[in-house]
Amino acid sequence: MEYSQEELAGQPIGAWSGEAYRRVVGALRAQLAVEGLTQPHWWALNHVAGDPGKWNRATLIERLAQYEDLGIDFNGVFDDLVTRGWLREDAGIMTLTEAGEAGRVRARERNLRVHRQMHEGIDTADFVTTINVLRRMVANLGGNGDLPD
Repeated sequence: MEYSQEELAGQPIGAWSGEAYRRVVGALRAQLAVEGLTQPHWWALNHVAGDPGKWNRATLIERLAQYEDLGIDFNGVFDDLVTRGWLREDAGIMTLTEAGEAGRVRARERNLRVHRQMHEGIDTADFVTTINVLRRMVANLGGNGDLPD
């Protein structure tokens, strides 16, 4: 359905951004659950894979805490990944095992399916504009509008 610019301009951004968040995060969490993972598992796997030799528990918890919204026990997440044989700790430094990398790749494919579904019918330029508008809103309200690293 198409709406006029005036109708759309009067819409509550909090309601729409909240609904989008719930739908996107819900779809991602559902796909990760198929692998027996949570978002914090996914974040840990990606950070350890993306910067090998950098992360110990304290530095990874410090990095991931900004994304956490569920009261997650990160040490429990790390312990679970170690128990699965996906993560190894040598002198406190975390590294992925072959099984961990394979699991990370499977989870990545599941997340990419959600991203493709989410982007259906949305022009890249429109998506970029949306991200920039949301970044500006976050910054205008005192948050960090920078892209995450």
